[in-house]
Amino acid sequence: THYEEPELSLYALHDSVGTPFLLLAGMEPDLRWERFITAVRLLAERLEVRQTIGLGTIPMAVPHTRPMTLTAHANNKELIAGHTPWVGEVQVPGSVSNLLEYRMAQHGHDVVGFTVHVPHYLAQTDYPAAAEALLTQVAKSGSLQLPLAALADAAAEVHAKVQEQVTASSEVAQVVEALERQYDAYIAAQENQSLLARDEDLPSGDELGAEFERFLAQQAREKKRKEGFHDGDDD
Repeated sequence: THYEEPELSLYALHDSVGTPFLLLAGMEPDLRWERFITAVRLLAERLEVRQTIGLGTIPMAVPHTRPMTLTAHANNKELIAGHTPWVGEVQVPGSVSNLLEYRMAQHGHDVVGFTVHVPHYLAQTDYPAAAEALLTQVAKSGSLQLPLAALADAAAEVHAKVQEQVTASSEVAQVVEALERQYDAYIAAQENQSLLARDEDLPSGDELGAEFERFLAQQAREKKRKEGFHDGDDD
């Protein structure tokens, strides 16, 4: 047997040109958020951290065939100058990272956060395009040189696989096309400084996710049959 203890670690790293930065990564604590956040803040002050950048994802009814969008938030508007709000206000479940941003700002730290919008039907899969979009923003906000070529290649590979699966199902393809129309209408409305584009008669995010999960499960079963596998334990 093997057991890996959940960890939340602070790493001292350098970018491609030697600029130092810190990375806090790992499992989110379930309890005592305030004590944890206080410890992180005290470490940041002791290590003279100049800026805190939080990263996150949120599933949204956006198609994978359009450019990645994200929501930027900060305690100083100058830190996110140039970012066009995707929506006026978003309510998301509370998390320790969100509370950390809030508490750090209360204590006078410069805080920036980026939340990338992941297609709802891909929220449970590895999606390198989201990581690439987030790290691109980290590089800009933190004045860092980050090697993102491998992520870009992985994102292109995943996109091609998803597109192949979508093309194989006319029902899923129709849903993605409907999302594309909604996305394009919304972008056009923003560019024209008009009201938000009206929602089309689209399936809900849950319905879309369930449909895509059924499709992917069917693909997995067919692949197993072709490879000579079957479900269940051998006698």
